[in-house]
Amino acid sequence: MSLDQKIGQLISVGINATFLNQDSEAFKALRHQVVDNHVGGIILFRGPVYESVMIVNRMQELAKYPLLISADLEAGSGMRFDDTVNFPWNMAIAATGNPEYARRAGDLTGREARAMGIQQIYAPVSDVNNNAANPVINVRSYGEDPIEVSRYVSAFIEGAQRAGVIATAKHFPGHGDTATDSHRGLPEIDVTRERLNTIELVPFRAAVDAGVGAVMTGHIGLPLIDPTEITPLPKDVKLNPIETDQDGEVVSAKGTMPTTLSPVMNGILRNDLHFDGLIVTDAMSMSGLTLYFTQEEASVRAIEAGADLLLKPADPDAALRGVREAVKKGRLTEQRIDQSTRKVLAAKYDLGLTRQRVTSLDRIDRDVAGKQATELADDIAKDAITLVRNDSKLLPLNLTSTTRVFNLAITNGDDRAVIAQPFIGAMARGGVKMDTIVLDDRSSDVEVTKAIDKATRADIVIVSMYGRVRTGQARSVALPEPGTRTLNELIERHARLVGISFGNPYILMSFPRLQTYLVAYGDMQSLQEETAQALLGRQDLKGRLPISLPGLYPRGTGTQLRAGKK
Repeated sequence: MSLDQKIGQLISVGINATFLNQDSEAFKALRHQVVDNHVGGIILFRGPVYESVMIVNRMQELAKYPLLISADLEAGSGMRFDDTVNFPWNMAIAATGNPEYARRAGDLTGREARAMGIQQIYAPVSDVNNNAANPVINVRSYGEDPIEVSRYVSAFIEGAQRAGVIATAKHFPGHGDTATDSHRGLPEIDVTRERLNTIELVPFRAAVDAGVGAVMTGHIGLPLIDPTEITPLPKDVKLNPIETDQDGEVVSAKGTMPTTLSPVMNGILRNDLHFDGLIVTDAMSMSGLTLYFTQEEASVRAIEAGADLLLKPADPDAALRGVREAVKKGRLTEQRIDQSTRKVLAAKYDLGLTRQRVTSLDRIDRDVAGKQATELADDIAKDAITLVRNDSKLLPLNLTSTTRVFNLAITNGDDRAVIAQPFIGAMARGGVKMDTIVLDDRSSDVEVTKAIDKATRADIVIVSMYGRVRTGQARSVALPEPGTRTLNELIERHARLVGISFGNPYILMSFPRLQTYLVAYGDMQSLQEETAQALLGRQDLKGRLPISLPGLYPRGTGTQLRAGKK
């Protein structure tokens, strides 16, 4: 292999799959990366199933060496592919108290991935979410206790790799105790090595012990472990933000070397945790890197630090060019490139890609998003929903034909027309037709007044709170101001409120006087539908918090309520 071919194998480019005519500029750009730059892989983001498989097959046919295809499938295929099943988030799985659900999720995610031509999944999230203000991990984590998180991480890895994919533990050394989203800036965890050993690294040790094939390093500074200072690039050199918008970037005057580029941190992973698999960077296009380094420099530093795969560079040509120049100038040796190239090629061989690289379309509609996936999502949801507080004894709802129910839905997304539909539909099928108003950050004072008026005239007000993790967004996990103002007003008026968090479990900390509070951990269809069943007393409530609500409730809290019982 030529030097460029070997370097190309260390790069994985990202695409949102759509239909692409071969004369289109988008097709030609992707073909350039595969044919000219010999990139080693493609990471798939949002797209339809068949279009994703078709474009991957076409690129596999064009590639001189088989491509390693990957995707972020933390919550199953539905996290990235249209019309497939979204499993509840990891925190919901941990709320069940049953790691077997993680194993089943790993197994089914792995089998569906292989059916779609994907050989590596960027899961499980192995971060310990011990910071209630974390805007980017939150329900993506299995919880705040490192031992418990380890149980679920190990189970998922065993299930996924038994199904024939490479699992990837992320985001080393742990993104759980951060208040900055690395899509928007560079978070720092100001902890000692002793603290790291007892909390953050525990699940990663478990992942290595479980035989995980890959570990993803995060853009996270650890000033007490690698104090190397870095400063932001001049504005005329820095890339425009890709994972967020210009206003969303979090910039500080200086930072410390992110794990992605830190030989110290990768030394801990290789030498102390004894990991010998693939080290993958988090996306090179995230502001946690692009605020401080050009793509050329970041790519060179990542390989110097021990990375094997450069994931989703903002400019793959620049990444390849930077590494090539570093070898020519002696900063990197060709032997160092060979080391990672061999690892990547060996992984492809072990996955059977040298024998079969093109994916058949014949069985996709049998193997993906079938009954088994729906049943698993529903089973997890039934066992996960957690009744944190029932001080007003409103649950299960005791409704008559004349009971007036109002549903105040509050969303931090641009999805007001659709977000509450699974919950509304499930309640309607249960015999409850609710009047619903959805508030978001665009809602006017008139809408707020209308919502308060309708709530005041209702007998029961359900507050459906869709404060969800939104990576790269400044409004991640929090509720928008119009909704917050409305809810506070209703609390002041002593309305009979049933609060449900279809996302961030920590929302009760912002409304400590809310007397009834359930956590569903996500907005997945299964969670919304099973929450409706629980409200109506047709489903047991048996979940327990995998995290604490500081100042309110400890980890493990959860009122166990049998169906039909108060």
